[in-house]
Amino acid sequence: MKALVTGGAGFIGGHLVERLLATGHEVMCLDDLSTGRPESLAHLSDTPGFDLVEGTILDADLVDSLAARSDTIFHLAAVVGVELILRRSLKGLRTNLHGTETVLECAHRHGNRALIASTSEVYGRSSDDALSEEQDRVMGSPLTRRWSYAEAKALDETMAHLYWSDRSVRTVIARFFNIAGPRQSSRYGMVIPKFVAQALRNEPLTIYGDGKQTRSFCHVSDALDGITALIGHPEAYGGVFNIGRPEEVSIQRLAERVIALTGSSSIVRHLSYEQAYGDGYEDIPRRVPDITRVRDLVGFDPSRDLDDIIDSVIREQTDTDLSGGVLGSVLPVVPGGLENAHVD
Repeated sequence: MKALVTGGAGFIGGHLVERLLATGHEVMCLDDLSTGRPESLAHLSDTPGFDLVEGTILDADLVDSLAARSDTIFHLAAVVGVELILRRSLKGLRTNLHGTETVLECAHRHGNRALIASTSEVYGRSSDDALSEEQDRVMGSPLTRRWSYAEAKALDETMAHLYWSDRSVRTVIARFFNIAGPRQSSRYGMVIPKFVAQALRNEPLTIYGDGKQTRSFCHVSDALDGITALIGHPEAYGGVFNIGRPEEVSIQRLAERVIALTGSSSIVRHLSYEQAYGDGYEDIPRRVPDITRVRDLVGFDPSRDLDDIIDSVIREQTDTDLSGGVLGSVLPVVPGGLENAHVD
């Protein structure tokens, strides 16, 4: 495989680049480094077949030149995280929409197969027991900033499907459900690394609302098993697949597990949504994936449970601290508590 990974210096992208190189593929990584962490790829700099290119997916000529040198595109670049989505909504919308269109057009021109990263956010407020790929979407007002990311990703999916049906581009859509693991930054709303960092410092773990809202977390290595299997399976083209682990946990229980596994003296502190966000904030009560489709097609079966995920983050943050880095790569807390509203 000659792979182009957009957003390859990001959390999932960095792990994917590492996986592809380790299995003998050539990899070009395209990242504008606005949120990506090039240091996470530093150990790969001398690896044969690896090329890190600094640039944006909005640069059509650059993307075209890289697509011409590849046969497979993993499109992971996007503006993600609650801070960026709520504070830079217009930039996020433009990047996510126009960037994906650029990638798909280049894939069409050069005959690439393309995996398009989407998100469980496209389901909106739906809180059914297990969300299947054909689930109806339940969205809030289009004027509510929270939903701009979901709307952009839904349109990305529509474009990917149309490029497959109308232009025969071999596209696969992967809807990620709360992927977590080592090297994930807490800055942009990712709750597990944030809780772990707070617990290691014996600080209060702050939960907004009553803590009964639930999520399903999937280890990044398991997620990579799914997407690398899908891109190589002809029956996956034109399809959309949930990538997650259907182990549901409340945010209250998640905080308690982090405290127990770190041996922390931290307590759990609750704030109301109004205190955290002001009036009008919309949260999602449940989010659990149905992974029947991807399991049936490629045998996707995540093996790492929640404790495994938390342990991997604890080890990484502890190692970072011992090596003289900043504990957990924790950056300043976003005013108003936006860092706790989890978005994929």
